[in-house]
Amino acid sequence: MGTILPNSVDTSAEEKQEESNRPKQLDAGALFVLKSRGSWLHCGYHLTTSIVAPALLSLPLALSLMGWFPGVLCLSLLALITFYSYNLLSLVLEHHAQLGQRQLRFRDMATHILGPGWGRYFVGPIQFGVCYGAVIACILLGGQSLKSIYLLSTSSRTMQLYQFVVIFGILMLILGQIPSFHNLRHINLVSLILSLSYSACATAGSIYIGNSKNRSAKDYAIKGSAQNQVFGAFNAILIIATTYGNGIIPEIQATLAPPVKGKMLKGLCVCYAIVISTFFSVAISGYWAFGNNQAPGIVLQNFIVNDEPLLPRWVLLMTNAFTVLQVAAVSVVYLQPTNEAFEKKFVDAKIEQFAISNVVPRLFFRSLSVVIATTVAAMFPFFGDFNAVLGAFGFIPLDFVLPMVFYNVTFKPSKRTLIFWGNTSIAIIFSLVAVVGIISSIRQTILDANTYSFFANM
Repeated sequence: MGTILPNSVDTSAEEKQEESNRPKQLDAGALFVLKSRGSWLHCGYHLTTSIVAPALLSLPLALSLMGWFPGVLCLSLLALITFYSYNLLSLVLEHHAQLGQRQLRFRDMATHILGPGWGRYFVGPIQFGVCYGAVIACILLGGQSLKSIYLLSTSSRTMQLYQFVVIFGILMLILGQIPSFHNLRHINLVSLILSLSYSACATAGSIYIGNSKNRSAKDYAIKGSAQNQVFGAFNAILIIATTYGNGIIPEIQATLAPPVKGKMLKGLCVCYAIVISTFFSVAISGYWAFGNNQAPGIVLQNFIVNDEPLLPRWVLLMTNAFTVLQVAAVSVVYLQPTNEAFEKKFVDAKIEQFAISNVVPRLFFRSLSVVIATTVAAMFPFFGDFNAVLGAFGFIPLDFVLPMVFYNVTFKPSKRTLIFWGNTSIAIIFSLVAVVGIISSIRQTILDANTYSFFANM
């Protein structure tokens, strides 16, 4: 008992100090949506759902645009850089929490460190656009997965893609009413299991097809002219960077109960154990099996050729079912910044969370945001091209540039140190990547524009 008591006293003192340092007057968004009650394990669940999403199924396509060595190298480097970047961001947040200035939102963090203009006119709008764009993309992917289940289950071809998008949107209408980020912890644990499940199915399916007698010849040469190869490589970097993207690290760390010190690093370790096991297995097996003959979307599209499945139907049905369920969890996670913004504006923090005068605006505005996202996903099933622009314009600044800037401004490391120049170099390099990525993604959108039509049955 004598060895345990001092540690418990220290922890209790630290917790009391951090509680006393927290702002006394929280707005409704921070108070109700970003409840600080979670553990480091819950944080790991949230991080995993926000990063390990069905977008990872497009990684074989990214490798096909770069080739074996550059592709795997890029996949590895971005894993290291994002882990480092997210840890830097958490250290900055922990530092401010210990000073009695705990920041619960990305835009508040930018305002405090860089000034009010950065939070209001740069970080806030970019984060909102990226997160809401992710919600639209997830609803579209959910609809596409439901359509795949429908086509595998029946010979009928009467239903259109937009109908499946609407069905998925109805599911999101219900899940979107979950009160707080912390309330998602059990859903996100199930999401973690589902991501492992469909990644295992995709990996096993690729290996099975790659070893089958009827497989097509594998070609790993990069297609296209030199110019197209260069733009393709930047598109690949953008795909991989966006797949590793998060954009809501401060909001996830806000769900941690005080004291927060060291908890985010543990959560990141849980998350990246799943990231490494899923990203690399899906990317390498998918590229090995299909080479440069990749479908323009996710690897699951390679499993059906001329409406004939290359795997047993039950495997494809199960994989798509796992994908539908997990992408619903991802959508709810990325709805949280929108929910928080609405509650800050329209909900009263001074009265009970579930008072009728708070429930009505909450129900209305959350439902409205889901309805708009579902309508956009149904009308623009080619939204993925636009989302690539959002990824270049949003995820890269939020996840690769700003954490480095925040750390250097907050801790002011000496200009003679490796950490200062390492952070500066990463920020500059990825700023350039973002600019080229925006150009490349806009170029691809223009090239694909002649195939666009509203409510297309893609």
